[in-house]
Amino acid sequence: MSVAQRVFHGNFGRVALLNMNKPLVMHTHSECHVLVKVAGDDTFFNVRGRQVPLTDRNAVLVNAWEPHYFDYQAGAGNTLILALYIEPAWLATAQQSLALSSRPDFFAQSSMELSTQNRNLADRLIAEMHSLGLVPQERIEFYLFDLLIQLIEDSSQWRHLCRMGVRTANEYRDARVRKGTDYLLNHLDDLAPIDNAAKFCGLSRAHFYSLFRKDTGMTPNLLLNAARMQRAFSWLDSERSGTLGLLSESLGFSEQGHFTRFFKHHIGASPSQYQRVVDSYPHS
Repeated sequence: MSVAQRVFHGNFGRVALLNMNKPLVMHTHSECHVLVKVAGDDTFFNVRGRQVPLTDRNAVLVNAWEPHYFDYQAGAGNTLILALYIEPAWLATAQQSLALSSRPDFFAQSSMELSTQNRNLADRLIAEMHSLGLVPQERIEFYLFDLLIQLIEDSSQWRHLCRMGVRTANEYRDARVRKGTDYLLNHLDDLAPIDNAAKFCGLSRAHFYSLFRKDTGMTPNLLLNAARMQRAFSWLDSERSGTLGLLSESLGFSEQGHFTRFFKHHIGASPSQYQRVVDSYPHS
């Protein structure tokens, strides 16, 4: 059974310690994503159809909106993973050009060999996650930023992107895709969101699906599921008002059990188990 051991949530995004032994479904999210092995068996992630190893010395890098999943191998044991989901806006507070981490081409490769310095920086953050009691937000942000800056210097294209003068946002080129995206993000409770988004754009479902995939590199379902997970995290991390049943309804699930399975298939833990281990820091 996969479980979340500890989660920190704040302006920086989310930092999670996950004990994994089950595969996850293909998914995506708006943050850049770094995965570091903590302990257990070597394992794999799949990033855009390519199997990428996660070992003591090899980290996995996932760009914003890049489809990926935990590619658990049958018969393998547990792997304890440090998973970083980093908000570009937080990185930009330290250096504006790091807002480029919101781009789908920020990391040049899906993997990187960890230097001794990078491994030590990661271990320092992992030690804080294993500590008892509350960890000051300033300490988490200090250790996290040190690690990320070193990883970015070693693996990203941000300096090249800066020289090219590229924009931070990955704006959709087709107006119909923008219109459909807006519909999906504002109708998470719709029971037939893809069909209705297509109608909203004046397209057939097949045409909308094809156009969306061509323009964004992902399917409408991946975007919709990412938005649902983001809303669920916001509720579990900080709001905690109402019930899981009401949250499920607001996300378009007819039964709470369907939402629970959806959540587990995306992160490995159940919503209630995740909620028990999350430390949420105030957002400024």
